[in-house]
Amino acid sequence: MSAESPSEEIRAGNSIMALMKNSQITLNDGHKIPVVGLGTYAPEECPKSLAGEAVKVALEVGYRHIDSAFIYGNEVEVGQAIREKIADGTVKREDVFYTSKLWSTYHTPQLVRTCLEKSLKDLQLDYIDLYLIHIPIEFKPGDDLFPTDESGKPIYHNTDIRDTWKAMEDLKEAGLVKSIGVSNFNHKQLELILNMPGLRYKPVCNQVECHLYLNQSKLLEFCKSHDIVLEAYGVLGSTRDVKWVDQSLPILLDDPVLNAIAKKHGRTPAQVAMRQMLQRGIVVLAKSFKPERIKQNLEVFKFELSEEEMKILNGQNLDQRFVDISRWKDHPKYPLHEEY
Repeated sequence: MSAESPSEEIRAGNSIMALMKNSQITLNDGHKIPVVGLGTYAPEECPKSLAGEAVKVALEVGYRHIDSAFIYGNEVEVGQAIREKIADGTVKREDVFYTSKLWSTYHTPQLVRTCLEKSLKDLQLDYIDLYLIHIPIEFKPGDDLFPTDESGKPIYHNTDIRDTWKAMEDLKEAGLVKSIGVSNFNHKQLELILNMPGLRYKPVCNQVECHLYLNQSKLLEFCKSHDIVLEAYGVLGSTRDVKWVDQSLPILLDDPVLNAIAKKHGRTPAQVAMRQMLQRGIVVLAKSFKPERIKQNLEVFKFELSEEEMKILNGQNLDQRFVDISRWKDHPKYPLHEEY
């Protein structure tokens, strides 16, 4: 691994591949994150067993970064898959970088550890490598994970996100998680944490939707300036989940510019979409439950996009989200701004 500091690695951008022996980046707390991970989210109608099977295939072909979350409801299956691959000698526990996320009904400080312990119990693991606040808004605590009132509007709660972060810091100090970060935060929400009095650990990463049509350039630069890794989900477009995605939106992997560059390199559109993000210094999550696609998506280190190709791809940005977050834009304290 490069001896450069985390800040130098994160700022490297287009030269990121030169710093990725073992395909890892050093986080601002000293831990290392593999730059390509397997995402495991799937629409509710998909059997949870598919996530477990995908994880086993991924670990067998060389992935060492697995991303899930409490709200995905698949951590039993994902944990079983990881443990099976440990048991058969494919990997050791320390080889696997596992990410989970704190759900929004657990932002109250005394509930943060409760949510983590639920994940650990389902996973049957002793610790989690990276634990993220899933979204910066809080719902009313309780068994209903998406509480709504009689009119169907979300029922919010009012915990200060900085108090939630203090509880996250406690998890790190207790050794239950190795690194802590956030997800779906804009720069204003990140600044609340970065500027809080008595900050013990700043977020190591911010996991957000980021892809060809939503390049998050301003947020990326903000994160780089604070030694925070930007981690991208939705790199291949989306799962087209009808609950979250407008079905009239274009299919990213059908983009003609993306396909033309892929054809030139003899690569798949998915590989080029991922490679674009990697060369911008972004950690990439790619989701597939198809074994051949899972394997293909890891073959992004065998080619490089030219400066001109990167310029062309970056020019495809439309500031277009696939994941519809408009339902929560009325949150009184931490609205999910469309701006960075």
